[in-house]
Amino acid sequence: MPPNDLEPTAARRTLILAICCMSLFIVGIDNTIVNVALPAIQHDLHASVSGLQWVISAYTVVIASLLLLAGSTGDRFGRRRVFQIGLALFTLGSVLCSLAPGLQWLIAARVVQAAGGSMLNPVAMGIITNTFTGAAERARAIGVWGAVAGVSMSLGPVIGGLLVGSVGWQAIFWINLPVGLAAMALAQRYVPESRAARPRRPDPVGQVLMVVLLGLLTYTLIEAPEAGWTATRTLLGFLVAALSAVGFVFWELRVAEPLIDPRFFRSLPLSGATVIAVSGFASLAGFLFLNTLYLQDVLGYSALRAGLYVLPLAGTAAVLAPVSGRLVGSRGPRLPLLVSGVAMALSALLLTGLSTRTPLLQLLAAYVVFGIGFGMINAPITNTAVSGMPRSQAGVAAAVASTSRQTGQSLGVAVIVSVVVSSVHGPLKGGFTQASHAGWWIIVGFGVLVVLLGILSTGNRAVQTADRVADRLTPTDPRTPITTP
Repeated sequence: MPPNDLEPTAARRTLILAICCMSLFIVGIDNTIVNVALPAIQHDLHASVSGLQWVISAYTVVIASLLLLAGSTGDRFGRRRVFQIGLALFTLGSVLCSLAPGLQWLIAARVVQAAGGSMLNPVAMGIITNTFTGAAERARAIGVWGAVAGVSMSLGPVIGGLLVGSVGWQAIFWINLPVGLAAMALAQRYVPESRAARPRRPDPVGQVLMVVLLGLLTYTLIEAPEAGWTATRTLLGFLVAALSAVGFVFWELRVAEPLIDPRFFRSLPLSGATVIAVSGFASLAGFLFLNTLYLQDVLGYSALRAGLYVLPLAGTAAVLAPVSGRLVGSRGPRLPLLVSGVAMALSALLLTGLSTRTPLLQLLAAYVVFGIGFGMINAPITNTAVSGMPRSQAGVAAAVASTSRQTGQSLGVAVIVSVVVSSVHGPLKGGFTQASHAGWWIIVGFGVLVVLLGILSTGNRAVQTADRVADRLTPTDPRTPITTP
C-alpha cells in the first residue's frame, strides 16, 4: 500500500476517509463544545453576554469568511498541503485558547483556530471527492462524512460538560491536540497530493467583500441590543453590510473567475442546500446557546449537569446521523430533510412556553426530538450541495455548503440571542425565560423553512437544474484529477 498509488485500494481509500473525518471531528466538536463552557468563561474572564457571543461568533464568522478561499486554494496549490497547514494552525489556535488570560486574548485565539479550521472541511471534501470516483461509493463516503459532522457537533456539549466540570474550561481545547497532530502525520503518509485540473484565479476583491459582509453583519447584530436597534452605529452597520452584499454580487457577476461562481446557484439543489444549512445550523446554535443560559444561569446547574441534560440530544443525533447517510444513499435527500425540519420545529415548539417550572420530561423530550432533527440534516446537505458539480470544482462546491453551515451558526447566535437579550428588562436570570420564547419561535420558523426547501430542492425539476449547471461548469476532461506523490 505505497503512499503514491494513483488508484488507491479500497482499504487505503477508507483510511483516507478516516483521516479526513478526523479533521471534521475536531472542527465540528469545537463548534458546539464551547457552549457549555460559557458560564465558566464568563466567570473567569468577566465577560458580558455580548462577549460570550463573540467567543462563539469570532470562530464561526472567520471560518465562514475563509472557507471558499480555502477550497479554491486547495484546488490550486494542493489539497494535502493546505489540509496539513490547516491542521497545524487549528492545533496552534487550540493551545492559545487554553492559555488565554483574558476575553480579548481568547477571542483572538479563536480567530487563529478558525483560520486553520477553514482549511480543513472544504479541502478534505475535495480529497474525498477525488478519492471516491464512483457515484455509489462517493455517496456512501459523503454519508459517512455527514454522519461524523452530526456526531461531532452533537457530542460537543456533553464532552464539554464533562471536561469543564472535572478539569476546567481550558480542557475543552486540549482534546484537539492529539487528534490534530495524528491527522497531520497520517495525511503526510497516506493522503496523495491532488489539484484541480483547472483551478480558478484568486479573487481578493470578492474575498474582502465577503469578510466585510459577514463580519460587520454579525458585529452589528451582536452589539445592537446594547447600542440600540435604531442607534446611528447600528443603522450604519446594517447599511454598510447591505452595500457590501450588493457590491459582492455586482463584482462576482463580472469577474472572470469569481470567489463564488453565480452559476452555481442556478442549481436548485445547491441553492436549497445553502439555505437549509443556514436554517438548520442557526437553529442548532440558537438552541444550544439558549439552553446553556437556561440550565446554568437560570436554573443554576453545573456545567457537568447541564452537559448531561443535553446527552439525549447528542445520543439521538449520533445514532441517527449514520442512518441519515444510508437513507441519502438509498432513497435520496428528501426524506431525511423532511424528518429534520419537522423534528426541529416540533422541538422548539415544546419550549415556546419555557419557564423555571417546565417539567424535566418536557425538556428531555425537546432534546430528543431536536437530536432527531439535527441527526438527519447533515448528510443530505452535503450530498445535495456536491452532487451534480464537476470534480474540478469539488473544493469550492463543498465550501459553499460548509460556508452556509458556519454562516448559519454565526447568524443563529447573533440573531436569536440578540432578540432575546433585547427583550430582557433587568437581570438576565429574572427575565430570560419569558424573553426566550421569541427565540424558540424563530427556531420553529427555521424548521418549517427546512421542510419547504426540502420539498422544493429535491424534485425532478431541481435535479434537472443541477444537471444543466454541471454541464456548463464541466471542463473538457473533468474526471482526470492531477495526482502527484
